[in-house]
Amino acid sequence: MRIGKIIAMALAATMMASTAFAGAVYDKVMQDKKIRIGIMTDSIPGAFFDAKGEWTGFDYDISTELAKRIGVEIERVKVNNKTRIAFIQQGRIDVSVANMTHTRERDKSIDFSITYFFDGQKVLSKKGAFASLADMKDKKIATMQGTTSEINIKNALKALGVANPDEHIISFQKESECFQALEMGRVAGWTTDATILLGYAAKKPGAFELVGDFLSDEPYGMGLPQDDSALRDAVNAALQDMWRDGTYMNIYNKWYGPETPYAMPMTNQIELWP
Repeated sequence: MRIGKIIAMALAATMMASTAFAGAVYDKVMQDKKIRIGIMTDSIPGAFFDAKGEWTGFDYDISTELAKRIGVEIERVKVNNKTRIAFIQQGRIDVSVANMTHTRERDKSIDFSITYFFDGQKVLSKKGAFASLADMKDKKIATMQGTTSEINIKNALKALGVANPDEHIISFQKESECFQALEMGRVAGWTTDATILLGYAAKKPGAFELVGDFLSDEPYGMGLPQDDSALRDAVNAALQDMWRDGTYMNIYNKWYGPETPYAMPMTNQIELWP
């Protein structure tokens, strides 16, 4: 077969495959009338089980509203920091709404929605124990394994002159394990996104406080399958519609408003397309 014909056939096959995959997950969601959304289980107040054992939180409400706007039922799937990307790649969930920072590195593995939440990394310690990260640079600090927080704290300690930051970091699988280590005095501080720290600190009012400056900005995106533009467009449109009609802020103020234990002023507006 002539080379030109072979190339033409290969290009045609590639275009057909691309077209077929452009909305494969979206098509399945609409056909099944159900979207599988991965959310966390102990990220207070993002998504957690309350004292009554009921699954709740900001991400719980946002994902519920997302499914409603797309016009399908929601199937909630438990994820954690290690599974929230793997489950998307394996096709076990369609969307991850799991306080995940949108980074260029993660973008090589999955796609992301527009930023739907703005957070930043801080350090939590027992009240009055430390004034800054520099005060605890020779102590142990808890963080969560496989997160941007883990990378950021190591870089921050290195910038403070700590020769081997790994020796000062204890990485846990779950937020609750980090908080327990801080309560028991196994670590001097726990570092992750500020809203999560506020959520756990609220369990014991007055016992803990945020220390020092923000270590980073953490723009959260919803994790999505690679190259499924139809699903990505549907998610982005739903988020923007939530913002425009006030639903987003109603949910935000329910969890982070000034009257809540997790008060955190809104610092940005989500991206809006004309």
